[in-house]
Amino acid sequence: MKKATRAGAAVGAAAVVLLAGACGSSQQSAGTTTVQPAAAAGDAYGNSPAYGGSSSAPQAAPAAAGAAGGIGTAKDAKLGEILVDGQGRTMYRFDKDTANPAKSNCNDACAQAWPPVPASAKDGAKVSDPSQLGEVTRADGSKQLTVAGWPMYLYAADSAAGQTNGQGVNQVWWAVQPNGKKAGQAGGAAPAGGGAYGDSGSSTAWPALSSVEDPQLGKILVDGKGMVLYRFTKDVAWPMKISCVGQCAKVWPPARPLNLQQQEEAAKALGIDRKLITNIHRPDGTWQLAINCWPVYTYSKDTKPGQASGQGVGGTWFAVTPQGKLAK
Repeated sequence: MKKATRAGAAVGAAAVVLLAGACGSSQQSAGTTTVQPAAAAGDAYGNSPAYGGSSSAPQAAPAAAGAAGGIGTAKDAKLGEILVDGQGRTMYRFDKDTANPAKSNCNDACAQAWPPVPASAKDGAKVSDPSQLGEVTRADGSKQLTVAGWPMYLYAADSAAGQTNGQGVNQVWWAVQPNGKKAGQAGGAAPAGGGAYGDSGSSTAWPALSSVEDPQLGKILVDGKGMVLYRFTKDVAWPMKISCVGQCAKVWPPARPLNLQQQEEAAKALGIDRKLITNIHRPDGTWQLAINCWPVYTYSKDTKPGQASGQGVGGTWFAVTPQGKLAK
């Protein structure tokens, strides 16, 4: 796990200023929701405000240490049976860790975003096979819970029991089945089924943000599953406002935000200014990708990568060019 450095923190702070200048804040008006661009600082492992933190490393969830005893299981509609701590908070594993031998590679800033579950959580555990539970000594000398050898974590951006905001973050963080395996996966590969941001569940490997050539629309943006991204003409880029909330956001799921590394890679691949790619904070507490300050969405009726069945719906929804313009 790469350790955060002071230089990295300085870059993150600069990114905050840069993005604030790019899109600015806004005033609230009837029928819309005021939002501000999120800071893009972070690392390759999802420790970023793009996933629900602040401009600094996210703080550990309340009582993350010492009060998670009595772990058990919960039934998630999309992920199936998953492990939770004594307060019902989802537990996660990290692909950069190892199970044999057990070792945690999430330290320092990473451990602030992903608080380790203390080994004491084994006490009073309500699981079908307690023999799967163990512990590992962390770099700081503390003891961390393991399941089938895998170190266990919470996610600082999960603010309530039952939330699974950490599922699939940067494709290295996963909720955990009672046997220690990754939850919500098909064949141990990509996430199976929609995620918190409306992922299609396709196992095809796509960059976090890229483009495809549509015969009628030309070059249009697609997300990390290859699903077409759209703009809503009732949103406002300046001052930035979101009008697609509630039921609208179920039909048009907000696009998953990107961390700093993903933004930089996408900008380079697309040949666009890095400042065009930002993240914004939605009224429900989640984060959403924005292109040139415009919030972007997928369409729930698009069933395969590259499909643009949402184009022109209601005269208000349009695919997006790499520059953030409407594709017509």
